[in-house]
Amino acid sequence: MTKSIEIGFDQKTRVIALDQIAPTKLVSNEIKKTKKYRQIISSIEEIGLVEPLVVHRLTSSQQQRYTLLDGHLRLEALKHLKIGEAQCLLSKDDEMFTYNKRINRLASVQEHYMILRALDYGVPEERIARALGVNISRIRAKKKLLDGICPEVVEILKDRQFSTHTANLLKKMKPVRQIEVAELMVATNNYAAPYVRALVVATPASQLKEPEKRKPYGGLSSDEQTSMEQEMSKLQRDIKAVEESYGTNMLTLVVANGYLSRLLDNEQVSGYLRRHHGELHRQLETLHDGIEADIGLGGPK
Repeated sequence: MTKSIEIGFDQKTRVIALDQIAPTKLVSNEIKKTKKYRQIISSIEEIGLVEPLVVHRLTSSQQQRYTLLDGHLRLEALKHLKIGEAQCLLSKDDEMFTYNKRINRLASVQEHYMILRALDYGVPEERIARALGVNISRIRAKKKLLDGICPEVVEILKDRQFSTHTANLLKKMKPVRQIEVAELMVATNNYAAPYVRALVVATPASQLKEPEKRKPYGGLSSDEQTSMEQEMSKLQRDIKAVEESYGTNMLTLVVANGYLSRLLDNEQVSGYLRRHHGELHRQLETLHDGIEADIGLGGPK
């Protein structure tokens, strides 16, 4: 007989007075000076509390009291704004690991579409800026984030975070080169503007949208710039070659390391190597421990 899955929360939120909620950690003055905390205050001021606090009822308390599981910055911001109560999600469990295990950052492309949707609904740019706690110029820049970027690149970067500076650098290149650069960014997990600027510098003039506007970079001569273009092209080919063979090579390495592990665990084989080939035995042990550490199967023994 299969057991039914039990819901871990009350299905309706409830309004709870803030003085009945006990935080499990303190929010320091340093944290209250951060941009994130200021943005939360701005957002609550402009549109109210979007995400409810997560609390757990204290059963041992005679008065109605709750432990705060998630939302410490929101709780402090509400107190700062002298708001006395808030919508809360009541958890049936008192563990807080689940809520803080991972933070899903809003991807840049998703943020762009979110701003466009808000504008389509008639929300003024000024109000969006106040709700997010940013300058209105940033909202206008994010609104135009994908103008001039080909759809293939948007698809490649749809789950990534990158700045408007990075987007503006991508726009300097033709679509085919944009795709190559986006794939390199993903392969190296580097979306910083200085890295993309280096790729733009290493881009042949024929792959730039406006090659006549290209400026010398860092005192590089034309020969040095050509050499850099060739090196970048070679690096890109090497990365693609590694991507194609990585899975097979990793599988081979794991299998070989497993065989080596069984050899070293065999006392007869290991004893023979220690007595007659001590240096080889030490090298095999070092190699085995190093491979295990690299592929995440455990640390050195």
